[in-house]
Amino acid sequence: MTSAARPTPDRLRLTNIALAILHAAQAVVVVALANDFALPVTATFMDGPPGGPPPALSSLFEVRVAWGVAAFLLMSAAAHATIALPGVNGWYRRHLAQGRNYARWIEYSFSSTVMIVLIAMITGITDVAALVGLAGANAAMILFGLIQERYETPGAPSWLPFGLGSLIGVLPWVAIGVYLFAPGVDASPPGFVYAIYVSLFAFFNVFALNMVLQYRARGRWADYLFGERVYMLLSLTAKSALAWQVFASTLAV
Repeated sequence: MTSAARPTPDRLRLTNIALAILHAAQAVVVVALANDFALPVTATFMDGPPGGPPPALSSLFEVRVAWGVAAFLLMSAAAHATIALPGVNGWYRRHLAQGRNYARWIEYSFSSTVMIVLIAMITGITDVAALVGLAGANAAMILFGLIQERYETPGAPSWLPFGLGSLIGVLPWVAIGVYLFAPGVDASPPGFVYAIYVSLFAFFNVFALNMVLQYRARGRWADYLFGERVYMLLSLTAKSALAWQVFASTLAV
């Protein structure tokens, strides 16, 4: 990697500003052009002793999908904009010099959790308890990434936080996959649902691969800032991919 292409704190600040604008602009476009497509959040409540007749399905509320898409885009926009602020950017640079970026994991714990909930709802999971559980598992996975950066050192990691986070993080994808592929059941989800599942599952795993390479500290990833830039570009790509796949399939006017 030439010195001209090497990421620096100044270049990363400009990248954060650019990504804040790109995420925010996409959110505005999605909301401005989307229809009123919404998905229900449901629950079943006991109406008698355990083991009695199955309770009726109740609809608690509906989630406007356009607002859900805009939410995770705006979360990223806010995070990138905040990091670029003069005072906060100094804190960001100090932590980058130590091989850490706590802000990344805090933002991901919110934005990627909204993403996983939307993916689950699009594949037919509507029960409020299931959605809360999937959200909690995804947030826990992300926070294990924060723990990895807090207590581990690139070049000499123990991999315990990464391993535990990976074990927890795969569970939402297993649950969603059961609904999508419906083993033993005659079900036919539309093709775009498969596309969303496969593409976002791939993106989530590329995030994990970037962390592995960053903590092995080999090749370009020996420079922590290179891995940081990869995270930033992956975040933009994954969020844009989900946003526009959902828009083209369900939100287009």
